[in-house]
Amino acid sequence: MFNEQLIKNILVETGLISSEDFDKLIIEAKENDKKLGDLLAEKKIIAPDDLARATAKYFKVPFVNLREQAISKEALLNVPEPIAVAHDLIAFDLTEKTLKIAVLDPEDLETFDFLRKKTGREIEVSLTTPESIKEGLKQYREVLNTEIGSISEPKGDRDGIGAEQPEQLEKLAKDLPIVRIVNDLLEFAMFKDASDIHIEPEEKDVIIRYRVDGILYNMMTLDKGLQPGIVARVKILSNLKVDEHRLPQDGRFKIYTDKYRVSCRVSIIPAFDGEKVVIRLLDEKAQALSLENLGLQPQALAIVKRNISKPHGMILVTGPTGSGKTTTLYTILSVLNTPKVNIATVEDPIEYRIPHVNQSQTNPKIGFTFEAGLRSLLRQDPNIIMVGEIRDEETAKIAVHAAMTGHLLLSTLHTNDAVTTLPRLSQMGIPSFLIASTTNLIIAQRLVRKVCPYCKEGYRLTKKNIEEIEKQLDISGMLAKLSKEKNISFQGDLELLTFYRGKGCKKCNNSGYKGRIGVYEVVEMTPEMAELVINTIDSGSLKKQAEKQGMLTLVEDGFIKAVSGATNLEEVMRVTRE
Repeated sequence: MFNEQLIKNILVETGLISSEDFDKLIIEAKENDKKLGDLLAEKKIIAPDDLARATAKYFKVPFVNLREQAISKEALLNVPEPIAVAHDLIAFDLTEKTLKIAVLDPEDLETFDFLRKKTGREIEVSLTTPESIKEGLKQYREVLNTEIGSISEPKGDRDGIGAEQPEQLEKLAKDLPIVRIVNDLLEFAMFKDASDIHIEPEEKDVIIRYRVDGILYNMMTLDKGLQPGIVARVKILSNLKVDEHRLPQDGRFKIYTDKYRVSCRVSIIPAFDGEKVVIRLLDEKAQALSLENLGLQPQALAIVKRNISKPHGMILVTGPTGSGKTTTLYTILSVLNTPKVNIATVEDPIEYRIPHVNQSQTNPKIGFTFEAGLRSLLRQDPNIIMVGEIRDEETAKIAVHAAMTGHLLLSTLHTNDAVTTLPRLSQMGIPSFLIASTTNLIIAQRLVRKVCPYCKEGYRLTKKNIEEIEKQLDISGMLAKLSKEKNISFQGDLELLTFYRGKGCKKCNNSGYKGRIGVYEVVEMTPEMAELVINTIDSGSLKKQAEKQGMLTLVEDGFIKAVSGATNLEEVMRVTRE
C-alpha cells in the first residue's frame, strides 16, 4: 500500500513501534513472503484502516471508506478506467468546480495534474484503503454492463455483427460508451507515452496492451461484447470499411488537442477470435533531436558530423525494426535542412513531417515502390535524398548510382551490425569498388531503456553476476580496450564498478525504466577500410579494421552508458543479444 519508509515514519512518530522492531518486522515479512500491512495487522500493531487513517493525518488529507460511501456514476466516469486501475484511484463525488478522488498515493501529483486538465475541475484528494479501491473498480464493470446491454456481441455469431449489417455497426461505433472507451484508451496511451496500442481479441475477453519504451504491458481487460464496437469505432476514425472482416486493412487518423498533436497509424487484421487492432502513435509535436542528444560518444559524433557535411556519398543506418533508425535519419535531415539545398525523400510510411522537405509516400498497389520513387526523385534536381529502406538489388543499384553522381543519399538496411552492411551490399550485386567509393558512413544502432531517474539506485555486481555476464561478454577484454581508449577511467576488478537500476515507482509503471537512448556502432570508410572492401569483403577483417580505427561495438557503447548510469547491463545484454 505505502512504502516501507513512510509506514516506519508514521508508526515510530505515533509511538506504536520502535525503529529497531520495525526493521525486524520488514525482515520477517520478506522471509515469510508476507505483505507488511498484513503482518502489522496479524501482530495487532495497527489495523489496515487505522494505518490508512494515520497516513491521511500524516499527509493532512481526509480519509474516506468507499465501502460506506455512495459513488457518483458521473464522478466515476470522469476518470478513465485504465487510469483508475494503473494509479489506484477512484473518483467518487463531484461538484461544478471540484472532483473528489480517493487514492492510495497522495503524492502522485503528475496524475492529479492530468485529471485537473482533463476534467477542468480542481482535484480534492482523500486517502483510502486497497480494499476500498477494489470495491470502487467493480463499479466500472457494473456501469459498462448497464450501458452496453444492447450492443453486446450476438450469441452464437463468432464474427459479431456481420457484413450484412453495416448500418448497425456504424450506429454501434457512435454509441457514447464505445466512443468514451476508445477516447480513454487513446488519451491514456498518450499520457503513458506509449508508442503502440494493441487491441487483442481472445475467446472471452479483449486484452488491451500498450508498448512503452519498447516493451508491451497489459493495461486492462474488457468484456468480449465490446469488441465489435471498439473495432468499428477505430475503422470509422481511420476511414476504413466497417463491414469488411475478412481482409487486413490499414488506415490513419489524427488527434489534435491543446496538449497533443498525434498521428495514429492503424493496422487491422483478422484473427481467430475476431479482428486484432494495432494503433501506432506518432507525436507530431515531438521536437527533432540534435545529433548531440542522440547519445553518440564524442569520437563517433565527430565522425558523423564530418561525413554528413560531405556533398555526396551514402550514409546508411542499420538495425532491426524499432531500433530508432528513422529517428536518426530525420535528425540528420534536420541538421542538413537549409534553404541552400533541395531535400527529397521516399518513405513507407512518412512518420514525421519536416518543413521544406519534399516527402513522398510509397504505394506498391499502383507501382510507386522505393525503386520507382528513387528513379523519379533523381529527376527532381535533389542535393540530398532519403530512401526509407534499401530492400532489393534494384533499389541498391539506383542508390549507389545516385551517391556516385553527386548526391548525398541516406537510407536504412536490416543487418545485425555496422560492418555486415558492406558484405550485404555486395550480396545485392553491387561491385566492391563502387561500395568502397560511394559509402561514407555506416551507423548500427539499438535502443536501450534508460534507468528511471525517480527511483534510481546504485549497486555493485556480485561474483555470481559477473560469472553470468562473462558467459555472454568478454568483460576483461572490453575493460582493457575501454580503459586504453579512455572511454572509462577504470582498471581493475569489475566488482568495484558502480552500476545503476530503478527500484520501480509510479512514474515508471514499476518497471525501473523511463525513456530510451541509443547505443551505436559507427564505421567510417577510410582509405584503409576501402582497400579491404575492394580486396576482400570479409566481415571479420572489416571488423578488425573498424576497431583499429576506434569503433566501439554496440555492447561496448552500452557498457559505457551502463557505467555512466544511463542504463544497466541487463538492458544492454537484452537488446544486443543476437
